[in-house]
Amino acid sequence: MFARKFLQKSSGGGQKPAPAPPTRGCLITEDLDPNIVTHYGIPSTASLLAFDPIQCLLAVGTLDGRIKVIGGDNIEAVLASPKQLPFKNLEFIENQGFLVSISNENEIQVWDLDLRQTVSSLHWESNITAFSILHGTGYMYVGDEYGMVSVLKYSADEGKLVQLPYYVPTDALAEAAGLSSPIDYPVVGLLSQPCSRGTRLLIAFSNGLLFLWDASEDRVVLVRGNKDLPVEGKTVGDSLEASHEELSDLQLDGKEISSLCWASADGSVLAVGYVDGDILFWEFADGQKGKPSNHAVKLQLSSAEKRLPVIVMHWCLDVSRKNCGGKLFIYGGDIIGSEEVLTMLGLDWSSGVGGLKCVGRVDLTLSGSFADMVLSPIASSRQSGMFLFLLTNPGQLQAYDDTSLASLMSQKENNISVSPLPYPMVVPTMDPHMTVAMFTALNVNDKTSLTLSEIVLAAKSRTPRTPSGEIAQWPLTGGVPSHLDDYKLERLYMAGYQDGSVRIWDATYPCLSLIYDLEPKTNGIDITGVDASVTAISFCSKTSCLAVGNECGMVRLFQLVGHKSGGTLEVITNTDKQGSLLVAHRLHQEDGPQWLAAYSFLSSPVCTMRFVESTKRLAVGFKCGKVAMLDIGAPSVMFVTNSFSDFGSPIKSLCVKSSSAPTDQNSINSEALDDLILCAMTKDGQTVLFDGNTGKILASCLRPLKNPTAICMHIIEDCYGNSEMPSEKPAENPSGKEKHEKKSHMVDANESHSPGGEQSAVIETILVDQRFANSLFLMCSEDVLRLYSIKPLSQGSLESIMEVNLPSPCCWMGILKKDKRECAVLLLYRTGHFEIRSFPDLEVVGESSLLSLLRWNFKPNMEKTVCSDDFSHVVLVNGCEVAILSFLAHANGFRIPESLPLLHDKVLAAAADATFSHFPAHKKNHDGAPKFLSGIIKGFRSSNEQKVDQVQDFSHLGNIFANPPYLKPSATGGDDEKIVELNIDDIEIDEPLTILPATEKDKKEKKDKRSEKEKLFDGASSDAQPKTRSVDEIKAKYRKAGETSAIASQAKDKLLERGEKLERISQRTAELQDGAENFASMAHELAKQMEKRKWWNI
Repeated sequence: MFARKFLQKSSGGGQKPAPAPPTRGCLITEDLDPNIVTHYGIPSTASLLAFDPIQCLLAVGTLDGRIKVIGGDNIEAVLASPKQLPFKNLEFIENQGFLVSISNENEIQVWDLDLRQTVSSLHWESNITAFSILHGTGYMYVGDEYGMVSVLKYSADEGKLVQLPYYVPTDALAEAAGLSSPIDYPVVGLLSQPCSRGTRLLIAFSNGLLFLWDASEDRVVLVRGNKDLPVEGKTVGDSLEASHEELSDLQLDGKEISSLCWASADGSVLAVGYVDGDILFWEFADGQKGKPSNHAVKLQLSSAEKRLPVIVMHWCLDVSRKNCGGKLFIYGGDIIGSEEVLTMLGLDWSSGVGGLKCVGRVDLTLSGSFADMVLSPIASSRQSGMFLFLLTNPGQLQAYDDTSLASLMSQKENNISVSPLPYPMVVPTMDPHMTVAMFTALNVNDKTSLTLSEIVLAAKSRTPRTPSGEIAQWPLTGGVPSHLDDYKLERLYMAGYQDGSVRIWDATYPCLSLIYDLEPKTNGIDITGVDASVTAISFCSKTSCLAVGNECGMVRLFQLVGHKSGGTLEVITNTDKQGSLLVAHRLHQEDGPQWLAAYSFLSSPVCTMRFVESTKRLAVGFKCGKVAMLDIGAPSVMFVTNSFSDFGSPIKSLCVKSSSAPTDQNSINSEALDDLILCAMTKDGQTVLFDGNTGKILASCLRPLKNPTAICMHIIEDCYGNSEMPSEKPAENPSGKEKHEKKSHMVDANESHSPGGEQSAVIETILVDQRFANSLFLMCSEDVLRLYSIKPLSQGSLESIMEVNLPSPCCWMGILKKDKRECAVLLLYRTGHFEIRSFPDLEVVGESSLLSLLRWNFKPNMEKTVCSDDFSHVVLVNGCEVAILSFLAHANGFRIPESLPLLHDKVLAAAADATFSHFPAHKKNHDGAPKFLSGIIKGFRSSNEQKVDQVQDFSHLGNIFANPPYLKPSATGGDDEKIVELNIDDIEIDEPLTILPATEKDKKEKKDKRSEKEKLFDGASSDAQPKTRSVDEIKAKYRKAGETSAIASQAKDKLLERGEKLERISQRTAELQDGAENFASMAHELAKQMEKRKWWNI
């Protein structure tokens, strides 16, 4: 479903021997399968909306061939069309789990929401200009640029989209309009008339003609917009004091239609918007059949001569006006150059459509340029009533409920403003602005992880799914969340924001859920710089400690589980070389993550942080080029190094290695480790190894590059195992660059500041060399990828053994693991391309791109929020969108498809269908939602104001659309007429006639006085029907005593008798046919003779 591109390449450089079979941990092309695991947020290219009121699902179409489906409970899904083309139509097949889209190339696609892919498609030869789905059915109307209206049907059982024989003849429409030639103008609107059982269709042409077509009778019921007929009616302004003016000066010639919608519940009034900014209300009442007229009421939003076209219109009923008014939502029609708004008009025509008047107007300010809107009733446990969904660019979705709109209309003079309900993003990225992110996998067997799983389960039940403070909740509730019995917390996604807050999500399954929201400020305590923008995040799964660094140099320390702080927050500052200054604050903290400490000893922004595994230590790198080691158990600052770069280049990456780190959770401590080594890389490309206990520099590799930009660094554990390591001779630089000078730099202990004074600990270099014998340092910069081996530290240097020049500027590096071993490096270029290079030779084994996978283009600073775990999963952020990608073919840590939520609720659909079929008449609430939904649609609240409407049955449409117009099969009887099946044994054949003697024939003359015609049609007028016999009567007639052979003989006789009867019937038929031919010949001769006779001889 998603585009993938893999190219097998060979890396540059000199000739190499034939590759050996891949060793354990290496990656080949067949191991790759990039795909989307989950996607959140509204795409910035969103352009269309569609809504299913029963399933309560919203679909968003885009300009790049994607469809975003949104439900409730954080359920979201993205569907991608093979071609990256805009959609011009998007509609649900209501309550059936299918979505229909039309691309700019006129490709009609049917999407199965359960499979999340297309199940049928049909390419339309002409340009589609109008499209409509008959609600509740699979029937679709398609109008094209040549004025043709066709009918399609999607059958869920067959899984095919087919074009039916029925169509609307253009010559019949032209004849009804009084035109001499068929209509060839584009169809701009198709609307099924309410309460017509789907047989009546409103057809609008671009030239202004409106037709109401009845498919059951194959005729035009009403015609409107004919320029040859005089226009009757009034002109209405949008102001309350506007007076009505006559329409005698209105010219329909050249008046082009741009939008339309029904403006009444029964389809008696149609609102039509025009390119010139006018809005006309046309009457389509049944009482006007056969009366061609142009009775209309014109409404204008502005009296200016030049106005915007009326682009979109939607109407909803106002029950308080008893079907004689409502709200009309209009985009466009105002003066050119005015502020972009969505206009809501309150209309009333209680005295008839001719007396239509505007009783209120409200202009809703848009947050961006208008894209689309949907107006529909909703019945859910959160909200009920009429809702307006408004889509603006780029990718902003808002909703207004009926109550807020009514308050705006009724209290406009008080200047009351009602803010719309914004779409509650599962992962906020813009408000507040996300600055950094982390994606981490947990060991589900650790005690800490198990405890955290229990806490998460409890927290998920009480965490609101919409932001706190929102009085009205987001109304969508569609979809069914997945429920797996063996839940364990496996992954966490963490994000830091510009306002200093941090959010943590459970990312075990594709449906993310927020579990913690850590605010920067606490009541009663004012710490300077605590609400600064978050710049770095680090998490230790062994200790469940979370470190948060910001641009003011502060490091906040939290513990998610297993700690009781007793209400104390410790703030540590470093004032001089003699030690740290610790200030304790009494802090009341509720259940959840505990804020343990805040370190604030440097004013330089924090760039990177790394926990020392299974210890209570945290290494912190700053923008000024210094590195600090924090003891989070004491708490205290162990040491702070001098800047590793002569130019104060920021610390870009940190790695921590220790061979004697405790593995038992109970032995976690902050004591000094014998072989703790820290490796730091600055942005200008300098790499330094130093003692993790004292801060003493052990080795340094200084590379004076012209414009160096280091990206990341990683230590590859036992990369080669038993395989041969690459040659330690650096590969020849293909670009011809000179070898960079390697510089070893040793420092004394007094160059680093330790809170406890100078340390006397000495590193046993021999043990360290043995520890890192098979490990390599992988360092990535914008233009080159390098592998380093650790020479004996007594030499004080790092030596490069491989260099690979990169084809484009790189901005991010991640590591892929296979069988728990590093197998490849994943690179993201500023061009938006992914490149996968396998260890140990760094050969390219696969490629992909943001455009092919996500339809994204790379944007500046996107790399700051890219993160990955140890199982080939990468999380990316682009504007309001967040996506998780998986790159390995056999990696299914998210347990797809079992963990995917269902987009279509089959139980709800079955309940709705059963209710419709068992209740021929049901009541509706004032908002238009059926009352029966209160029992099946997620807690719908009923209302006292109700009205009765008949459930429409569309079963008869199959017979109507199965044949072309005017060629419907004639029915010989009603549907209720009983059909009687005849049996050959029930037919009585007349015996052959016997020629009587003349004397007897005379005696029979008086008895048989009937004419030859009566004899011919003997019995034709009889209404007698074959007698229906019961089973007992049949048994009594045909049952005979005797053996089986006798019964078989009797059956044989009956069969012979049956054959004789058939033969006699055939002979009788032939005789009747001959008699008919003779009679016709005799009549013809008689007619000729009568022609020769004069009139006086007759």
